[in-house]
Amino acid sequence: MESFSNEGFDLAYQQKGEGDPVLLLHGFGSSSFVNWVNPGWFKTLTEAGYRVIAFDHRGHGQSSLSYETRDYTPSRMAADAAALLDHLEIPRAHVMGYSMGARVAAFMALEHPKHVATVIFGGLGIGMVKGLGDWDQIADALLATDPATITHPRAQMFRAFADQTRSDRRALAACIESSRQLIAPDRIAEIAQPALVAVGTTDDIAGEPGPLADLMPNATAFAIEGRDHMQSVGDRSFKARVLQFLMEHPL
Repeated sequence: MESFSNEGFDLAYQQKGEGDPVLLLHGFGSSSFVNWVNPGWFKTLTEAGYRVIAFDHRGHGQSSLSYETRDYTPSRMAADAAALLDHLEIPRAHVMGYSMGARVAAFMALEHPKHVATVIFGGLGIGMVKGLGDWDQIADALLATDPATITHPRAQMFRAFADQTRSDRRALAACIESSRQLIAPDRIAEIAQPALVAVGTTDDIAGEPGPLADLMPNATAFAIEGRDHMQSVGDRSFKARVLQFLMEHPL
């Protein structure tokens, strides 16, 4: 992992391959390795002829962290992503985010549009606008001393994931408080870049992909059949659809 700095954070990143750049933004509680390397995205994209770049969001993976909720707004994390492209002297890239990373990608498309050639939202549909619901207990679960006291299923899932990835749970608790900022429909409509919205058909977290795609002037929805929020990440049909989308919109 290499690193760069932005807003006082040291942010770890990795890159591989040559060709048109694709910037990958991971989900909450994850990392560039867990979200993109392990499920085979680096292999898929580099073999297709792309230069793949991914970094660990502040508070995640090998990047530095904060316990202040104000440091984890999607706008500030989108600024990190733009700063990485500037650091690498990449003027424009395809940008793909998953779950929380999809929200960050949307803010990047809106606030740093010159950097974003196309945008792919994975694992987050209309929930980007309407909210994901029932997430307040996750912060409490992350801070719980004894995980056996957690009874909420989604909170249990994210606590187990945080423990599995050996994340700083206090930093994640701060992150989840401010990273869920909603985007109004009229703002979503301002995302003019070619966009793909992909969500699993059994994903009970993200919200439907079609209603989000319908709000944008140049967006397409894709249903990842039979996959939930976690299973969708490495799905073969998802990868194939992303490759098709990228081929349809070269830099």
